[in-house]
Amino acid sequence: MTLDRRFFLTVFLPFALGYYLSFFFRIVNGVIAEPVALELGLGPASLGWIGSAYFLFFAAAQLPLGVLLDRYDTRNVASLILLIAAAGALVFAFAQTPFMLWLGRGLIGLGVSACLMAAFRAYVALLPADRLPLVNGLQLACGGLGAITATAPVEILLPLIGWRGLFVGLACVTLLIAVLVRLRVPRIIQHDGPKAALGDQIRGSLSVFASPIFLRVAPASVLNQAIFIAMLGLWAAVWLREVEQLTPSNTADMLFWAATGMALGYMTLGGLSSWLLKYRIATTQVAMFCMTMFFVAMLLLIFRAPVSDIPLWFLLGYFGSSGSLMYAALTRQFPVELAGRVNTALNLLLFVCAFLLQWLMGVVVGLWEPDATGQYPVVAYQASFAVCAVAQGLSLLWFKFWRRNRV
Repeated sequence: MTLDRRFFLTVFLPFALGYYLSFFFRIVNGVIAEPVALELGLGPASLGWIGSAYFLFFAAAQLPLGVLLDRYDTRNVASLILLIAAAGALVFAFAQTPFMLWLGRGLIGLGVSACLMAAFRAYVALLPADRLPLVNGLQLACGGLGAITATAPVEILLPLIGWRGLFVGLACVTLLIAVLVRLRVPRIIQHDGPKAALGDQIRGSLSVFASPIFLRVAPASVLNQAIFIAMLGLWAAVWLREVEQLTPSNTADMLFWAATGMALGYMTLGGLSSWLLKYRIATTQVAMFCMTMFFVAMLLLIFRAPVSDIPLWFLLGYFGSSGSLMYAALTRQFPVELAGRVNTALNLLLFVCAFLLQWLMGVVVGLWEPDATGQYPVVAYQASFAVCAVAQGLSLLWFKFWRRNRV
């Protein structure tokens, strides 16, 4: 199959809508955090714990998901799992306790866990390898659009329908997308011959983690994406309100610029990497340069450098998307029958890391005492963000000094 009209209507569009929804769910938590916290009396640690449930459940699904995608019809796996997200949205909408909010977020994370990986698996099966960075970038850009619409537009909508009404509507949209994936995407079975034994497939999943190629590139890729996800999903909004003293409306506007940068990064970096391959510039070289720029932008943010907020948050978003280039880079280094498990192995580490970071950032902030009004000092948030920046810097050094393999 080629990148023609038929491909975009029957394969790309349903998966793109699913990933749009996945990112909307991921990012909207930062916008609704304040009204949810006010209604249920939640502190920063509780907010981090509830938000992290999405990533915990998402991560837990990745290894079995990789096996399912390499074993069964891609459209069936993706559409059935999306039904869990619809149920999770309803649980969240009607939650009256922190635990029910946590459970709802977790079920949402589990339910959208196949949106990106199913798409990547389908693209590997249907397209030539040299088209993967481009189409993967377009797929990821649709997630960026989901992030954009989960910021300022949601802030405008909340006074009209409230956060509970928003999640009821999201449950209905999720159900419709599940039906669309099942009815529009063609049947994609990875092997015409007999399936490999389940035990062999599981061992194949574990072998990915032991690969020197994977071990070299995974830390930087994972941390780049996990840090930005943890920020955009919750802590960027908290930083903008508590450190920069922005209003909720201005906070949503700044998140909009970060999400716009991320969407443009997804849209352009994949195509740029494909073009640079002609000049023998590897995808990992492009990714590592961009991830270094993300590290620099993090330092400018933490030390509150005298730069304009909009360009800084735009660049954080743009370069925060660059770790995703490693999906295409890694799948080219493994047999095609392992493609689903390679992508889900990277995704597993990504969302375990995002879960830990979103929770631990709240724990770090909580190490300081709030003032009489319940506000935490600026240094608490700087320390929280600095932990992430140090981790990213160490991962870049790990890549630089691991010389056993090149991607």
